Amino acid sequence: MNRTVDVLVVGAGPAGLAAAARLAAAGAGRVEVLERDETAGGVPRHCARTGFGADARGRPLDGPAYARRAVRAALRAGATVRTGVSATGWAGPLTLDVTAPTGLERVRARAVVLATGARERPRSARLVPGSRPAGVLTTGELQRTVLRFGARPERVGRRAVVVGGDPVARDAVRTLRAAGVDVVAVVTEAPGRRAAFGSVPVVTGAVVTDVLGRVRLSGVAIRDRDGRTSTLRCDTVVFTGDWIPDHELARARGLPLAAGTRGPATDGLFRTAAPGVFAVGNLLRGVEPAPVAAAEGRAVAASVRERLAGGPWPAPGVPVVTKGPLRWVTPGLLGPETVPLLVRPTALLVRPVLTLAQDGAPLGRHRLSGSLVPWHSVRLPSHWTRGVDLEGGPVVIGAEG
Repeated sequence: MNRTVDVLVVGAGPAGLAAAARLAAAGAGRVEVLERDETAGGVPRHCARTGFGADARGRPLDGPAYARRAVRAALRAGATVRTGVSATGWAGPLTLDVTAPTGLERVRARAVVLATGARERPRSARLVPGSRPAGVLTTGELQRTVLRFGARPERVGRRAVVVGGDPVARDAVRTLRAAGVDVVAVVTEAPGRRAAFGSVPVVTGAVVTDVLGRVRLSGVAIRDRDGRTSTLRCDTVVFTGDWIPDHELARARGLPLAAGTRGPATDGLFRTAAPGVFAVGNLLRGVEPAPVAAAEGRAVAASVRERLAGGPWPAPGVPVVTKGPLRWVTPGLLGPETVPLLVRPTALLVRPVLTLAQDGAPLGRHRLSGSLVPWHSVRLPSHWTRGVDLEGGPVVIGAEG
């Protein structure tokens, strides 16, 4: 079956739903959202904790409530949200092949917004050896299991080890303890993160080198920075963090990927190298909080509307790359618009000096008043890039200190 819409949004997480709501409310025509899962809302619907803002009465929202509100906003604005529907490939520049419960479809759009989000690397992608026993999970798998089955020992175990040191690891610890699971240790490569996990023992500067057991996990082998090895006995291990963009559809379209993030390279208005194709949210760089992704979804609506009105598609902008102790920067391209940059480091940096240069010439040095940490990004003001030559080479952002 062939169908035509004005805007096709792929992914019904915070970014995709926010984009659809803003576009539909602004009269962008027929706006349709595709979601491969059976329920729309993205990752927040599995996060049974507060921290997702507040409702109209000021009451704090947990993840599922936040997700439901985002879905309602898109529907009330007039967007169509279809669940259990997967975009499997491209049949043309703005045409996607789709698998739906009703069969195969081909959907053509005037603009496509990719909002497919990010996922945690599973144990196999982290190259942790061992057999494949039950009890090896990512944070998302843990949350989905607890949400669906509750605190059943055969599902979530009785003794768990959490691997990781960022806020997602804390979420995993909270989920396990709420389910009645004894968290025997948190294992993190990062130093000095003991206080972040309360009474749970933390093994810092260590990595998991093996999972033990055959039918059910019986323990994990770890190695510290000095090469010493030991075994932690547990029947569940949760690998947290290490997020990667869900970029398969972007790659299938041939979109260039940014070197640091492995998400599609976009300019400050979320335009990719393919005319009419936008990318937004955590697809761009891995995980950021839901409000950040939703804000980008709302922001992309103006760019999409300009495209629908016949606006030109600019040539790719000047690449932005990082060096030294910086992991990534977005957007990956700079155009004539002055936009903020989002930067994330690889290690703790205390009051660092950030440097910008192009073609070997310095553009600026800026000392930050606070610290940069690997599990949070910092937003740099748009005026930092005003001196960029759009005909020049890549802009390099680095950090000292």
